Amino acid sequence: MTYQPPFTISSRAVSLVAEISALVERYVIRLEQRDALKLRRANRIKTIHSSLAIEGNTLSLKQVTDILDGKRVIAPLREIQEVKNAIATYDLAPTLDPFSVKDLLKAHGTMMAVLVDGAGNFRTGGVGVFVGEQVIHVAPPAGQVPQLVANLFDWLRNSKDHLLIRSCVFHYEFEFIHPFADGNGRTGRLWQSLILAKLNPVFLHLPVETMVHDNQNGYYQAINDSTAKSDSCIFIDFMLERILDALKQHQDTSVGGVNGGVNGGVNELDAVYSYIRQHPGLRANAIAEALALPRRTLERHLGQLKKSGRIEFRGAPKTGGYYCKDM
Repeated sequence: MTYQPPFTISSRAVSLVAEISALVERYVIRLEQRDALKLRRANRIKTIHSSLAIEGNTLSLKQVTDILDGKRVIAPLREIQEVKNAIATYDLAPTLDPFSVKDLLKAHGTMMAVLVDGAGNFRTGGVGVFVGEQVIHVAPPAGQVPQLVANLFDWLRNSKDHLLIRSCVFHYEFEFIHPFADGNGRTGRLWQSLILAKLNPVFLHLPVETMVHDNQNGYYQAINDSTAKSDSCIFIDFMLERILDALKQHQDTSVGGVNGGVNGGVNELDAVYSYIRQHPGLRANAIAEALALPRRTLERHLGQLKKSGRIEFRGAPKTGGYYCKDM
C-alpha cells in the first residue's frame, strides 16, 4: 500500500492556494521586465542569506553578495563555506529533479561539502532537534530513514493533491524524518522550492526563505504543533501564508536604488529590515555604513518601517538602537 502522510486540508489552505495561483502570473510578468536578471540575482542572495541565517549563519547580505562576487570576506571560515556551498547548490538547482532521491543526495552533498562527514549520505545515527538544551523532536531511527524517504518520494510523485499542498507536506515530513546528520533545514527549504518550480519555474526566483526567516519562531512552532497533532495541516497553512507573503512583497519589487541597489540589487527596505533583525540594537549611522546607504535614505526607510509597525527604537536617544517589534 502506498504511503499516505497524515494531513488534512483546511478551508484556509484552499483559499491560500487560490490566492497564490492568482498572484503567480503577476510575478511572472514582473520577471519579464528589463531588470529581471538583477531581480533574480537579488532574490537569490536574499534566499541564501535567509536560509542560512535560520540555521545560525551570521553573515550579512553584503557579505553574502561579496562572496558571490568573489570578493574577500573576513568572517568565520565555516560560515563562508556555508555560503559558497549554498551558492553552488542553488546554481545546481535547475538541473535537479525534485522527484529523485538520487538528486536529493546530490544536493545535500553539495550543500554540506566540507562542513560534515558523510555529506550526500543519509545519517547512520540517531538525531534530535534541540531548542537550547531541550529536545523538541527525536527523529526516527537511522535504519528506517532510507525506506521512509523512499515512501515520501513515492507519495510525492503519485499524489493527486495540488503541488502547493504537496510541497508543504513534503517539507514537513522531510523535517520530521530528518534524514541527514546536519543540513536538513536548508535542504528541505530548497526542495520545497524545487517542487514548486514544477508548478511554475518562477518559484526558483521567489525568496520564500526570507518570509520564513522573518517568521522563524512561527516556523518552528508550526512544525511542533503539527507533530503534536500528527497532522501537518498547521504547517501547510503556515508555509502557504509565507509563499503568499513573498509573492505580495516581491511582485512589484524595484531593484533600483544606490549603485544599482543595496548589496547588488536587494530591495532597500527589505535589506534594512533584515539587517536590523540580524543585528538588533544598532544605531542609524552603523546601519547606514553597513548597507552603504546615504544617511538620509536610511532615515527615510527607518521612518517607513516604524510607521508600518515592523521596527521600533528602544533606549535612550544617545545610547539606544533599532529592533524588530517582534523581538
